[in-house]
Amino acid sequence: MDTTVTAVAHRGDPYRARENTLPSIRSAVEQGADAVEIDVRVTRDGVPVLLHDSTLERLWGHDVPLGRLGHGELTELTRGGVPTLRDALLATEGHRVMVDLPGSTDESVRRVVEVVRECGAAARAYYCADTHAMLRVRAADPDAEIALTWTTPAPPRPVLLAAVRPRWMNYRFGLLDRELADRIHRDGLLVSAWTADTKRTMRRLLSYGVDSITTNRVDALRSLLAAGARSGAAS
Repeated sequence: MDTTVTAVAHRGDPYRARENTLPSIRSAVEQGADAVEIDVRVTRDGVPVLLHDSTLERLWGHDVPLGRLGHGELTELTRGGVPTLRDALLATEGHRVMVDLPGSTDESVRRVVEVVRECGAAARAYYCADTHAMLRVRAADPDAEIALTWTTPAPPRPVLLAAVRPRWMNYRFGLLDRELADRIHRDGLLVSAWTADTKRTMRRLLSYGVDSITTNRVDALRSLLAAGARSGAAS
């Protein structure tokens, strides 16, 4: 069995630096992440930026919806703390980027895909989110690599898989077991799990044969994978 597992840093390295910021992304890369997961939304004037929530309240202390702000206003409110997608792609040069698309619309997805192309990052970027967002990605880029986020053990309908054409099925870690992972692999897809932060959970996922683990503790996952490689086992 191929024991290569992609270590994905969830929103960067949020235990060391604020999530979805350049310091967090750079720390994740330094800790050995194979890929960095980022959340991308679009400002009122069409600039893709890194923010998970629909407002600035939790991270930046301003109860203002991002969609009401132009990029200049956002920069002023956060003192430049919220990076653009371009900034993030530059900071992750040489690494993969998993682009999550909360609150997506047709226009926001088109703009995100456009920026990824303009930055020459299409080959190293892949996209994750729910069905509606991934259908938008597929419409915007027929060649995009997709990790379809799925929230039930029941399999997607074949017609949906045919429309989205994912490479990955992306599951919350608590939904996965060996049987489900095997079924996904039999369907010719890769298995991605999120968000596992304890080594016990990581070991369990590795025992199922997952292909990717997204974590807030990429240093712990890297350490576990290194120990498994030395012993000749992924778990």
